[in-house]
Amino acid sequence: MSMNKPELLVPAKDIDELTRFLDAGADAVIIGNENYSLRLPGSFTDVMMDQAVTEVRNREKKIYVAVNTLFHNKSLKGLNQHLVKLQTLGVDAIEYADPAVLMAAKEVAPNLPLHWNPEIIATSFHTLQYWQSKGIKRAWLARELSLEEIVEIKEQVQMEIGIQVHGMSCIFHSKRPLVESYFQHLNLETAHAGKDKERGLFLKEEKRDDITYPIYEDQSGTHIMSSEDMCILDHLDELIDAGIESFRIETLLKPTAYNEVVVRAYRQAIDLYMEDADQYFEKLDEWMNSIEDIQDPKRPLTTGFYFKELIF
Repeated sequence: MSMNKPELLVPAKDIDELTRFLDAGADAVIIGNENYSLRLPGSFTDVMMDQAVTEVRNREKKIYVAVNTLFHNKSLKGLNQHLVKLQTLGVDAIEYADPAVLMAAKEVAPNLPLHWNPEIIATSFHTLQYWQSKGIKRAWLARELSLEEIVEIKEQVQMEIGIQVHGMSCIFHSKRPLVESYFQHLNLETAHAGKDKERGLFLKEEKRDDITYPIYEDQSGTHIMSSEDMCILDHLDELIDAGIESFRIETLLKPTAYNEVVVRAYRQAIDLYMEDADQYFEKLDEWMNSIEDIQDPKRPLTTGFYFKELIF
C-alpha cells in the first residue's frame, strides 16, 4: 500500500526555538504575531518573520502563520496590511478561525493558501465540505474527536486534514482578564504578571486536589489548558494509514528542550513506520520512554479523546 508521509508541524516561540525544532525533525513550523494570533508560545515581529522565512527556506521546509484571533471591528485595522505582508513573504499558508480573515484574504491576498482551524467546531464532514467549497486547502479537527470520527471525516472530504498528536489543549477561553482581575481583587500590585506564560499559574478542583489546569492571560484574554498531555505516539500507524496529512505537536507552556525530545521521537516514529512497520512497533517503547523520562509527573500522558466518548 502506497502512503503519503504526514507532515510534522510544531509551533515556535522565537527564532532560536524555530531553528531547534526544524533541526530536530519538524517538517514545518507555525508562528504568529500576538495582535493577530491566539495561543502560540511567542510573538513574532515583522523583522522576526522575515528571518523565520529565511531559516525555513534554507532548510527546505514549510512555514505557516496563525491569524486566528477573534476579530472585533476595531481589531480589523491592520489585518489587510498583515495579510499582504504574509503573501509578499511567501509563507506556505495562514491558519485562521474567523471568516473575517477569509473575506480579507480573498480581497487583498488571494494567493495565500488558507487553513481553517476553529479549535472546537470542526467536528463533522459536512462542516468541512462547506469550507472545502470556499477553497480552503486544509482543516484542523477538534481535539475532542475519536479516532473513528477522524477517519470517517477524512474519508468524506477532498481536503487536507490536520490533527493534534501531542501536548496540552485549551479547554476554556474568555476575553475577560480573569487573572488580572483576581490579582486586583487581592490588592496585589503584580496584577500584570498574570500575562506571563512562564508564571506557572493553575486552577485546581476542590475534590481532585492532585489535578491542575494551567492558566495564563494575554491581550486576547484568559486561557485555561488541559490537566493532561495528549500523546498519540503509539497510534501513529492508524493515523498514517488513514491518510491524515499533518500531525501537530503543541509546544505551549513547555520548555524547548522537552519539545525537542518530543519532535525527535515523532520524527523517528513517522519515518520508521513508512520504511518498516515491523521495526516501528519494536521501537515504540524506546520512544515512549524517552518522553516519559522528561514528562512532568503532575501531567500524565493520555490519548485524549481518541478512544473515549465525550461526555458533557
